[in-house]
Amino acid sequence: MNDIITNIGNSTLQHGKYNDRIYLMKLSRNDFPDIIDKLDTLAIEKGYSKIIAKVPEFARDEFTKSGYFIEAFIPEFYDCNEDVYFMGKYFTESRLHSREYEKFREILKLAALKTTEERTAECIPGFNCRICDKSDVNQIAGVYKTVFETYPFPIHEPQYIIKTMDENFIYFSIWRNNKIVALSSSEMDARSQNVEMTDFATLPEHRGNGFAVYLLQEMEYEMRKRNMKIAYTIARSLSYGVNIIFARMGYRYSGTLLNNTNIAGNLESMNVWYKPL
Repeated sequence: MNDIITNIGNSTLQHGKYNDRIYLMKLSRNDFPDIIDKLDTLAIEKGYSKIIAKVPEFARDEFTKSGYFIEAFIPEFYDCNEDVYFMGKYFTESRLHSREYEKFREILKLAALKTTEERTAECIPGFNCRICDKSDVNQIAGVYKTVFETYPFPIHEPQYIIKTMDENFIYFSIWRNNKIVALSSSEMDARSQNVEMTDFATLPEHRGNGFAVYLLQEMEYEMRKRNMKIAYTIARSLSYGVNIIFARMGYRYSGTLLNNTNIAGNLESMNVWYKPL
């Protein structure tokens, strides 16, 4: 069961019991500051234990006054000009504290040691990489269904893949023998010139070939062509591999969203990484 994506005024949010939270994904200036009270009301009515909000700099202080605190930030996120803050508000003590704090701090230390490693990759012989089109949606959904038991968004559903393609997503893929073996996606905000690098997945039998690094490299190349200026990701804090990949590729760690996302039945903390393109 996935959480729903809806609107308050012109602002976009996701909420539901699956992640037990509200995620304010896009704040419209026209809805500010009234939306702050509306988010509180929704959280209390539904019994959610967290609100996570992507807050432009102009709204940061009002969210702070309302009990939010900064968990991560990305400079010059909007139009190469205005910073964004990932701000959390907690409604229970248990949601605020992480039992895995020491473990994900250790992973960040290890990732920091990898920042000087080689940042390029080649696709190995017998495989090829290309951007997906709508004829690929069943394979895309099939790979995601194989790799992810659960996911915060319904990427297992072909109709969802088509919808995102029609909006602002580009799916990148690596193929062998007419079969997708690895995937990723870029969620673009063309107006603000930023892009989320996300949805990385490799079939189990093809792991260890460096496909995620190669896909990220190709994604960055394509996003520069499309005039994106800031790339970022929200990565599982306990995933050694994905944090290493973004550290190696020159991304900067900027904070952790505590107990933020339901993955396979457990709430996990998520690391924010960003890179000017």
